[in-house]
Amino acid sequence: MKTLGIDIGSSSVKVAVFDASNGTCSASAQAPSEEMAILSPQKGWAEQEPSTWWSYFVEALAEIGKKVKLNEIEAIGITYQMHGLVAVDNAGHTVRPSIIWCDIRAVQVGNDAF
Repeated sequence: MKTLGIDIGSSSVKVAVFDASNGTCSASAQAPSEEMAILSPQKGWAEQEPSTWWSYFVEALAEIGKKVKLNEIEAIGITYQMHGLVAVDNAGHTVRPSIIWCDIRAVQVGNDAF
């Protein structure tokens, strides 16, 4: 059985196809080749556009598709970067950049809670 693993990280999107019967990796890809930009509109803020993650996923999956038959994949596993917040409206569209794990704007709020 072929499985597709997807890791959406703050530095890149990684995609790999594994053969579950023997544990071998059939193909892997990463996009972008350099680290993804992290937006910091104010000191201590860390945000990324979810649409960027999607674009890089599509790019990495296309690369995988050159190496393996995507219609042979029977299972998909997805991992995502820790505590990223993706705010969406009623139609499921993002309303702002995602606040990602390394954002520190709420640290003082947490400290004050103790």
